[in-house]
Amino acid sequence: MLHYIDTRQGSNNQHAYSNGNTLPYTGVPFGMNHYVVQTHNEGSWFFNPNDRVFQGIRLTHQPSPWMGDFAHFLMTPIADDKIRGSVFTCQSSYRPEEATFKPHYMKVKQQRYNITTELVPSCYGAAMRMKYHSGQQAGFVLNAKGQSEFKLDAARRRITGYISNFSGCHDDGFRMYVAMSFSKDIDLGATGQYDAEGQFSREVDFSGVNQHAVLRFIECERDTLDVKLATSFISMEQAELNLTRELDASFEDRQEAAAQAWNHYLNKIQVTHTNEEYLRTFYTCLYRMFLFPQKFYELDANMEPVHYDTTARAIKKGILYTNNGFWDTYKTVYPLYSIIAPKEYEEMLEGYLNSYRETGFLPKWLSPDERGLMPGTLIDAVIADAAAKGIAQDLMPELLAAMLTAATTQSEKNCYGRQGTLDYIKHGYVPSSYHESVNHTLDYAYSDYCISRVADVLGKPDMADHYRQSALNYRNIFDAETGFMRAKDQNGQFRPDFNDTSWGLDYAEGSAWQTSFAVFQDFQGLIEAYGSKERFFDKITELCNKAPDFDVRGYGFEIHEMSEMAAIDYGQLAISNQPSFHIPYLFSYVGQPASSQVVIKQLMTNLFNSGFNGFPGDEDNGSMSGWYVFSSMGFYPVCPGSNEYVLGIPLFDSVTIELPNGKQMHIYTDNNNPQSNFVANVQLEGQDYTKLYITHDDILEGKSLSFRLGLAPSYRSYEAEELPFSISKK
Repeated sequence: MLHYIDTRQGSNNQHAYSNGNTLPYTGVPFGMNHYVVQTHNEGSWFFNPNDRVFQGIRLTHQPSPWMGDFAHFLMTPIADDKIRGSVFTCQSSYRPEEATFKPHYMKVKQQRYNITTELVPSCYGAAMRMKYHSGQQAGFVLNAKGQSEFKLDAARRRITGYISNFSGCHDDGFRMYVAMSFSKDIDLGATGQYDAEGQFSREVDFSGVNQHAVLRFIECERDTLDVKLATSFISMEQAELNLTRELDASFEDRQEAAAQAWNHYLNKIQVTHTNEEYLRTFYTCLYRMFLFPQKFYELDANMEPVHYDTTARAIKKGILYTNNGFWDTYKTVYPLYSIIAPKEYEEMLEGYLNSYRETGFLPKWLSPDERGLMPGTLIDAVIADAAAKGIAQDLMPELLAAMLTAATTQSEKNCYGRQGTLDYIKHGYVPSSYHESVNHTLDYAYSDYCISRVADVLGKPDMADHYRQSALNYRNIFDAETGFMRAKDQNGQFRPDFNDTSWGLDYAEGSAWQTSFAVFQDFQGLIEAYGSKERFFDKITELCNKAPDFDVRGYGFEIHEMSEMAAIDYGQLAISNQPSFHIPYLFSYVGQPASSQVVIKQLMTNLFNSGFNGFPGDEDNGSMSGWYVFSSMGFYPVCPGSNEYVLGIPLFDSVTIELPNGKQMHIYTDNNNPQSNFVANVQLEGQDYTKLYITHDDILEGKSLSFRLGLAPSYRSYEAEELPFSISKK
């Protein structure tokens, strides 16, 4: 499936507007490092697919431009002496249309130097092959921002050292160690570094800030230079051990290994359609779902996992993962892992449990350690979904204890746990004195449901009942008059001067329209709060049909999420950001799936593609890709932890899912054409099926699912048991 993928999908971005805010990562699934062509040296937006400038290949750990990078450096092949100690003087033009951007392989030709550079990744390193054609002396520039130290060992053709740069870390001395091996002899007479004024000095040991080191090679004017590199967050010795494990394999062997690593996951879902663009979009989205989280552990000399604990500033045994924001990924990424990668899911949970053991709280946004961004503690949903599906059962008692810590304890550091925990317990909501209080309240209520689910699995009925009840706390901030969730002060009074299109202040990256429907655990109860199914249906219909207006009051300026909602022009349905992902499916909760079907199909076919503008907004850690992957297969996990997937409308003629138990699930779509925007009939295992959801067990049992599409909506009355899960249904 790799031939369908160009990693530049969604990479045409700027600070003020996102078509994905992606980077064209070359790496291996969940690998510790990613590699990206750098086209300009401007903070987090260091690549654009329309640029024709190649500044080098960047080893990066940037999960999002809003998080920034850490432990990064730039590698630039050169073949002349006209550089002056800056990235600008080393850069070259290249032809993007002739370059190769694949998950497992990168290839670029520098026009200035007439050098062709290839790279293939591994989990802890990479192999590079540079073919020099100009007749001038071959060189290799290492540009390291921040503090770094390197030592050159010409006899071994090797350079080793460390880099210390990061956008945020609890350890201000956090380092990444690097070991690089070269296939040609190093010319010590022409090797050295440039200072800030552009003056060159011959060196074999490099030390300083923002270094620009240049290595030149003997008898490589018209030859091939092979470079192998490995990194470590543990120690220099571990970096060299990681490099030793890279040295025996050829470039071609590494390329094949990286391809196999990707195909292992990409082949787990096979889709068919006459429109090849749909296939390219699907598999590129699927690739993005296995980039993060990244491994933050390594294998020592005994092949035992070890990692660096940035809190204790010590090396510890065990698994650890980084670069993941749960506010984004719990909705789609981990539910997909539960279907096709449960073993990896379990290992990740073990890593997050180690984060808890080392900090006292489960992680919220790791990069490389806790950044504390976004509301809620949505890793609770990741744990609950695993518990309900029988994943990582041995870890669940301690994971439940960790969930309870966040639910009952106020951390002294704002980056950990819930904000306003004690006030939430006291009032049943987070007061308006806390920033984004509405989101906090809704997320905590959902997390309480998640706690109840884990408690159910572990046979703790009293605890489950208690947290199932507090999962209804969303009711405490619902304003029946306006039909929105609104911020309340400590005296129970709604904030005055309410404006339903006002972004920020009480809401995270949205207004009352995008936020008020985050009641995943109890839409039946929310419908009852509205007074009738008809009123709820009218409200979400109004949401879809209302102009995409916004008021910048809470931010004081227009943020890019506002711009993207206005640009896509799908009413207040800001599918450009995570809070709206589930909204198209809500019509099914009032027995009106036809409205969901037409909206979902329009979103899939009009707003997603495999090109540089491939997404309607930020593609955060695979989450938006996950929305497309699930929706295009015909079902979506609206409420992780419930074991249900709400049915939508499939995009593909057929889907085959390879399941971990050796079975296959087949999904077939009849009358699948652009004008058929509705589902006329559904069958499960060849029998007519009227429920608006399927279960996780249905999938794991390999039950076949068949859709027949039609031109007009099919209307019927649905019984309560045919509607998706809600606490209030019990």
